Parts: sequence; C-alpha cells; structure tokens
Amino acid sequence: MFWRGVLGYLPVNIAQGVVGLLTIVLFTRVLTPEQYGVYALGFSALSLTQTLLLTWTEAAMARFHARQEADGRLADHFATLYRLWLVPALAVPVIAAGVLRLAPLPAPLKVAVAAALAAVVVKSLAKLSQERRRAAGEVSGAALLDIVQTVGGFALGLGLALAGLGGAAPLLGMGAISLLCLVFVLPADLARARGGRFAPDLARTYAAYGLPVALSLILALVLSTTDRFLLAAFLNERTVGIYHAGYSLGSRTLDVVFIWLGMAGGPAMVAALERGGQPALRDAAREQAGFMVLLTLPAAVGLALVGRPLAQLMVGPALSAGAGAVVPWIALAGWLSGVTTYYLLQAFTLGRRTLLLIACMAVPAGANVALNLLLIPRFGLDGALWATAASYGIGALAAAVLGRRACPLPLPWPSLAKAGLACALMAAAVLAVPAFGGIVELAVKASLGALVYGLVVLALDADGLRSRVTDLVQRRLKPA
Repeated sequence: MFWRGVLGYLPVNIAQGVVGLLTIVLFTRVLTPEQYGVYALGFSALSLTQTLLLTWTEAAMARFHARQEADGRLADHFATLYRLWLVPALAVPVIAAGVLRLAPLPAPLKVAVAAALAAVVVKSLAKLSQERRRAAGEVSGAALLDIVQTVGGFALGLGLALAGLGGAAPLLGMGAISLLCLVFVLPADLARARGGRFAPDLARTYAAYGLPVALSLILALVLSTTDRFLLAAFLNERTVGIYHAGYSLGSRTLDVVFIWLGMAGGPAMVAALERGGQPALRDAAREQAGFMVLLTLPAAVGLALVGRPLAQLMVGPALSAGAGAVVPWIALAGWLSGVTTYYLLQAFTLGRRTLLLIACMAVPAGANVALNLLLIPRFGLDGALWATAASYGIGALAAAVLGRRACPLPLPWPSLAKAGLACALMAAAVLAVPAFGGIVELAVKASLGALVYGLVVLALDADGLRSRVTDLVQRRLKPA
C-alpha cells in the first residue's frame, strides 16, 4: 500500500512543488513586501482557525475509516462525523464577526483575515472528502481533488492579486476553488451517510481521539506561526514578508517531499497495524523511515547550501537578499519538523495515545514562544531563525522519547549514518564551488551535490539501495 501511494501521489506533489515555487516567485513580485506580510498573517489565521475548530474531525475520518469498514458501520461513521463537523463550523462566522469588529487591525489585514475565515469552512469540508478517499485507498480520487485545489487556488489567487486585491487575494483564491470542488464531490460524500445514524459511542471515540490531535496541531501551529506575529509586533510587516518568503522557500521545498511520503505512509501504517498487528507495523515503519531519511536529508542539506542563489532566482528583488539568509536555518528546521510530523508523531496516532501527543507538542511550542520573546527583541530576524531551529530540535527529541510510550517505531540509525556521511561529502564538494551567483551557480551546485550524494549512497548500499537498483536494472534487461 505504501509504494502504491508513493507512486499514486507523485503527481500531487509535483503540482504542489511547482505551485509552491510559483507562489513565491510571483506573489513576491506582484505583492509589495507589506502586502506579502499581510498575506502571511492571514494565512496563519486561516490555519489556526481550521486547526482549532475542524481538524479533529478530519483526523477521525482518516484514522477510523478502516476500523468502521471492517465493522460494517461506514454509514454511521459518515453520519456521525459530518454532524460533529457542523457544530464548530457554525462558530466560524461568529468568530469572524467578533475579530473584524473588535480587533484593532489595519484595514488591509482585516480584509485578509476576513478572506481567511471565509475560506476555513469550505477548505475543511473539502479536506474531509479528501481524507475519506485517502483512507479508502482511492489514490487517484484524492490526488485529483488535491491537484485541482492547489493549481486552481493559485491561479485564481494570482488573478485577484493582479486585479489589485492585495494580501487577501491568495486567500480568496483558495476559498473559491475549494467551494467549486465541493459542488462536485460533496453530494456523493453525503450520500455515503444515507441509512446511517448519529452514533454517540462513535462520537465519543472520535472526540477522545481527534480533539487531542487538534490541540497538538494547534501547538504545532504555535511552533510554526508565533514568530510571524512576534516579528510583526516587535518589528514590522516588511520583516514578516522577508521571513515568510525565506521560510516558504525553505519549508515548501521540503514539505513537498514529506507530504508526499506522509500521504502514502500514514494510511499504510494504519492498515498494517489494523491487519497485521505490531510485527507488520514494524516492517512497514522501518521501510518508510529508511526511505524518508535517504530522500529528505540530502534535500535539506542541499537546500541550505544553495539558499542564497536560490533566493536570488525565486524571490522578488525587494525580498531576495533577506530571504536568502533565512533559507539555511529553515532547511534545518524544516527537516526536523518533517521527520517529527510524518514519522515520529505517528506513534501517538497509531497507539491512539493522543493525550500524550499534546504533552509532546507542548514542549517545543512553549520553547518556541519563550525563545522568540527572548531573542527577537535583541537580535531581530536572526533571533527568530535561531529560535525556530532550536525549537524543532527540541520537538524531535521529545517525540522520539515520548513516542516509545505510545507505540514504539524503529529508528533508521544505519540509514541516517550512511546518509549523513554522504551529505558531508556532498557539502564538501558543493562548498568548493565559487559563489558566482545566479542560476548558473545554482545549477552547478545542485547537479554536483546530487551526483556526489547518489554515488556515495550507492557505494555504501544505504538501505539496500544498490541491491534494489541492481535488481531493477536486471529486470529491465531481462528478455521478455
């Protein structure tokens, strides 16, 4: 199931990668630095609201689909979840009215927050539909829904930005495309609840599982968004724009890979545990963890090595110099975040110990707030970067230690050691290339780094890679 998902979700991640980079390239040029900062704050408000109110039902949809299918209760599953979703969804307009009336925000930021809150409900409902497809193994359907929202939301948002709607434009694009998708997918999804009933026992189970997951994700958002609000409070929106441009360039590049692996890996581990117990889970987790390390560690190291020429190419001139300095720190933080989110934290959802997950996420979230309050006033943007990297390191350590109490997952130490050695040799080769700037420097360093890393991991046979490549070549060359 894992490898079928890896292949099936590849187009999604290509689309997300291309759109993510185009978002940085075009919005940092179409929007002013201040407008880009407003967009960053609005997007953070969208993420916080969705996570606070609605993500717990999305998590329950993903985690319990296989169980209720086996028990013959899918109709009750859908009927219960959609009713549980409706109650907090109705609270969003009330929250929006209160924020817009009472919060002392500048007019452009109020418009962006209004657009963000309007998009929350439709994006969450579309997410429920997507999680249902993922959990059911409908890879093509889930992938198509994701691609349409990603590409369509970007295109519409860009058009609205060109029309002069400022920092609210990307948020309006996201919400409008999600609403359009619901016109096509929602009737069929609601039909699956036909004949089902609201089941209090399922509701209690879903709440006991999903609410702690949502709270842990809120803590994760505190970890990833607090710095923007504090930078705006202590400095200005222009600095937020610089930080968000570099942060997006660094994290989005890595997120594409991690989300791709997570789309396939999460459902595969749930299925392995439900159908084969702990032995099957250990085998599936070991395979995923080794592949994740071999693929993502060189991506993070390579990103840090080419951060400045990449920012010169991808980010608008008003933001590129500052963004280039941000990228290396975010590459480190992004790798730690990805490994934690898409592997280490899976222990708590697999073991259904989501209350422990809250404790795990409270540690780095609290550290992030404290470090940002301590470092930003003294060191400005650099302080936010140091706080972010340190907080994600603390989070990875907490997840590795506490996760063993929930559902022990194997750690890929041999793959990590071999990938680390290959990355060190890759870095030595790339750093020997002069920094002459622009796309030529980027192309030379990226090509050289990929070549050196690939040769070293093959020579070391990391995670059995050389054997797999040899077998694949022999099968290709074998006469039909």
